[in-house]
Amino acid sequence: MSRSVGVVVPAYRPDTARLAAYVRALDERLRPATIRIELDDPRPGVVDELRGLPATVRTVPRRRGKGAAVTAGFEALDTDVLLFVDADGSTPAESVARVLDPVVDGEADLSVGSRRHPDSVVASHQTFARRRLGDGFAWLARRLLEAELFDYQCGAKALTATTWETVRPHLYEPGFAWDVEFVAVAGALDRRIAEVPVRWEDQPGSTVDPVGASVDMARSLLVSRHRAKLIRENRLHALLDAGRTEELALVDRFTPEPADE
Repeated sequence: MSRSVGVVVPAYRPDTARLAAYVRALDERLRPATIRIELDDPRPGVVDELRGLPATVRTVPRRRGKGAAVTAGFEALDTDVLLFVDADGSTPAESVARVLDPVVDGEADLSVGSRRHPDSVVASHQTFARRRLGDGFAWLARRLLEAELFDYQCGAKALTATTWETVRPHLYEPGFAWDVEFVAVAGALDRRIAEVPVRWEDQPGSTVDPVGASVDMARSLLVSRHRAKLIRENRLHALLDAGRTEELALVDRFTPEPADE
């Protein structure tokens, strides 16, 4: 029996022409049951520019962060397989289809696109500074987390709805750090993870500050490791967590809202 697929595209101040072309390519290649654009703090007129796309658009008048936007989108889906992709289209639709395959075929619970995999094709590179910072982060993450991957932050990941139900109560990071927390938690919960090489094309106009993001990511990596250890009932990390005020998970912080169109 084929599995239904729902796609979430988190977007903040996107290039609307690029986003529209990407959504059409995803719809044509994947034939998903639904595509949902989670649009944060949109400029005037942006929603009108996205009308006519094979997608539902939900706008929020503030910047929630990537993790919060993906979480909200996943919570709105009722498909068998959940997928998110970054709005800049750095991972082409054909590569996204390959990321989907292990989950749709039942070979993995979570499939992670990887631009740093030895078999990946990088058509255009980030700046030297961003590339080196990303390489350093991936190297460190492999040594701290149970899920040993080449790339934790590529914007294409697919998972079963059952896996989402298992992982969702353990996710707290609202921003770009959500990716690594997501993988760390899935690994701690013994989900089957597949890493899939992709063709990747760096796109200009990133909203990420490489230096500030690196500091945040280093902090979030340690926090993600701590949360994964708590899931594993590690005694040391349980002691470190004793007495701390309990934080609300992302799914408990946001009230689901209807889509705009």
